[in-house]
Amino acid sequence: MIQRRMRMALSKKNEASSGHQCPGLFCGVDFGRKILLTLVGILIVYLIFYVGVLSRNVMLQYEYIGQAPATERTITVTGYGKVEAKNDIAVTTLGYTNMDPDVTKAQTANTTVMNKLMADLENMGIASKDLQTNYSITPQYSYANNQQELQGYRVDSSVRVKIRDLTKISQVLSLAGKYGANEIGGLSFTIDDTQSLKDQARLLALADAEAKAATLSKSLGVGLGSVISYNDYEPSSPTPQPFYATMNSSLGGATAAALAPTDIAAGSNTVEMNVVVTYHIYTSRW
Repeated sequence: MIQRRMRMALSKKNEASSGHQCPGLFCGVDFGRKILLTLVGILIVYLIFYVGVLSRNVMLQYEYIGQAPATERTITVTGYGKVEAKNDIAVTTLGYTNMDPDVTKAQTANTTVMNKLMADLENMGIASKDLQTNYSITPQYSYANNQQELQGYRVDSSVRVKIRDLTKISQVLSLAGKYGANEIGGLSFTIDDTQSLKDQARLLALADAEAKAATLSKSLGVGLGSVISYNDYEPSSPTPQPFYATMNSSLGGATAAALAPTDIAAGSNTVEMNVVVTYHIYTSRW
């Protein structure tokens, strides 16, 4: 009887031991195994995705090997702008040329005449920034019997005068022949500030190019996009001066001054600008 009871108790103990389970996921060995399996699964998914993307890129590259890049759809137009403005500056040149066997005497005589001319110009209100001087000394030789002999030294001095007050043109030209001045250049007219006129001409040229591009794109049935490239330049051919008179030393001072008209017409000048603009074009079909 005692043995039977002992066997029954031992059997119940074994049943209880064999039926014991860990609650939830917090069972040591099983929990670590599940975490490991989860990480391995995520890694496999990422690996599959990476291999797929890599294979797709390789296939795309293979498709474009040997093919020319797609041509960008554009149109290029030119524009022209012109601005006309009244000349506001006159330019002329006054000078003196002399020669002497003694270089010092030649320089002194030349300097005396030019200093008087410069003083008169400054008294007329010509600013120093509008006076540009040139000066040179050249030995003069004679040749006889295959021999070279020094005759003296020639001194050339001149001043380029920019006349902003056009009412003083005749007054400036009257200096020709005064104090012995024997050189006078031409009288020409120009515009002092051409940059602002170029900017205006450029804007007109851009408007012209844009109008042409709009008309052309409409005719082609395409839309006009952004600007791809731009370039501008001035016409290569120079614009003719409205007035230019040439007077030389052989005329003499009184004759040179007499050539200056009483009423001088400065005239006008033209500033031109060309532009080249490339636009992107598009359609709903592309």
